[in-house]
Amino acid sequence: MARLNVNPTRMELTNIKGKLKTAKKGHKLLKDKRDELMRQFIELVRENKDLRRQVEAGIAEANAHMAVARSVMSDEALNVALMLPMQEMSLEVTEKNVMSVMIPVFETKFKTADANDIYSYGYAFTSSDLDDAVKALSDIMPLMLRLAEVEKSCQLMAAEIEKTRRRVNALEHVMIPQYEETIKYIRMKLDENDRSTTTRLMKVKDMMLEEAHHYSEREVG
Repeated sequence: MARLNVNPTRMELTNIKGKLKTAKKGHKLLKDKRDELMRQFIELVRENKDLRRQVEAGIAEANAHMAVARSVMSDEALNVALMLPMQEMSLEVTEKNVMSVMIPVFETKFKTADANDIYSYGYAFTSSDLDDAVKALSDIMPLMLRLAEVEKSCQLMAAEIEKTRRRVNALEHVMIPQYEETIKYIRMKLDENDRSTTTRLMKVKDMMLEEAHHYSEREVG
């Protein structure tokens, strides 16, 4: 593993140690975040699968009833019946923060609270299958909105999981090993300098002792 290009000083050693401590702490926090994101992502994927099954079944039911209604009603009568809907729905989109991921939240509001307002026509000249088709579509509308909410949340969480995974890998396999290798290098250099200094001091001491010995001999002579 390549080390950082730094001067092998004690001040630099302290600095790198601080960075290593911060990197290890960040690595743990990011791993915890990744694991929690994965847990919530898996829950959303399971919910998405169940919702999609319900929505597809509801659409199939509505299509079946609508096919029967078209077979017993003229296109003109069918178009007139559905031309002016009585019920209106508005959609408000907000966001909530889940592990630093802003996921959408859909809230619906209806023009009226009367459940029968989904039928915009009288019952005298329409087929009961048209009623069943409209009712089936009305019933799955909340599920369709929730499905859209969950699918978008899954996309956003998957992107955040991938980004977090890359950061974890960068810390684990690049930055932390670099800091550790750099610390090892600086310590080795500092130890070498200490040994060199000790050797020089011992030589100076020997020279001073030898000079003192010669001086004593000259004094005696």
